[in-house]
Amino acid sequence: MKIKEKEFEEILQELKSVADQLGASVRFEKGDFKGGYCIIHDKKVIVINKMTNVQKKVMILSTALKELGIDSIFITPRVREIIDEMAAIT
Repeated sequence: MKIKEKEFEEILQELKSVADQLGASVRFEKGDFKGGYCIIHDKKVIVINKMTNVQKKVMILSTALKELGIDSIFITPRVREIIDEMAAIT
């Protein structure tokens, strides 16, 4: 799937809403890390380096959502395809 550069910000917002459906919060923090899924004080958290470009943020968030398991919730086919494709790249 070909994604235009300006679409990545919209996709990022859609992926954040998927994370909400799964009960995970998404945090953008500074630091020497790429990011990913973790559990902090019994809460699901996806941490992403805020200094990373938008395309990489989408890739990291997609991978984390795959780890959380997206099969049990409704996601539009387009968003599901984006998650599958982006998670395969990382």
